[in-house]
Amino acid sequence: MTEQHSDRTGGDPTLSAALPTADPAAETDAAAARPTLLDQMGGPMGFVYSTVPVVVFVAANAALSLPATIAISVAVGLVLTLFRVLRGERFSSAVGGLLGLAVAVGIVAWTGSAKDFFVLGIWVALAGFVVTFGSVLARRPLTGVIWNALHGGRHAWRMDRSVLRAHDIATLAAAAVFGTRFVVKEWLYLADSTTWLAVAKIAMGTPLTVLAGLVVLWAFRRTTKRLGT
Repeated sequence: MTEQHSDRTGGDPTLSAALPTADPAAETDAAAARPTLLDQMGGPMGFVYSTVPVVVFVAANAALSLPATIAISVAVGLVLTLFRVLRGERFSSAVGGLLGLAVAVGIVAWTGSAKDFFVLGIWVALAGFVVTFGSVLARRPLTGVIWNALHGGRHAWRMDRSVLRAHDIATLAAAAVFGTRFVVKEWLYLADSTTWLAVAKIAMGTPLTVLAGLVVLWAFRRTTKRLGT
């Protein structure tokens, strides 16, 4: 240990005293403070925020007219947004959920069909599948493109077979989630099953996103370990 430390300082005791020493306790605290994937997605409350508007819409639609269902859904969305803002969440995150709800009920008001509350999510899933799967076919898996962009775009990451393979796997995991969502929801949409569309949206929402996110996180860490930052 003494020889290694002397090599770093050139034998100068002044420099040796000035060098910072590693603090294992501080590193442990920093690791503990780092947000998990679920935390970054809003934690358990994030799942609740995405679920409540869907449950309210389906429940109201089963007992009320379509205009009343839309009105109640919008009212609940406004209350939920206000609650999130008061809890100290970022305004953009809180309002984003309200905008998504507004678009969904707007489509319902335009078409007059309750099942169209889910149509936007169906086509977003299809678009997501086309983009992610297409990027793998083009040998530029999307997760790798994103990792490189986040690190200045200066890495030749596609030249490392191990890294490229990791991002193929991660991007295909995302494509599988998008593709599964589209197939299941489109089938339920054509079957006019609004209730089961709600069940599918909840079951295939945050849980599948977390699973795919874990694979993407693995690919990111593997790439960083091999190529650095």
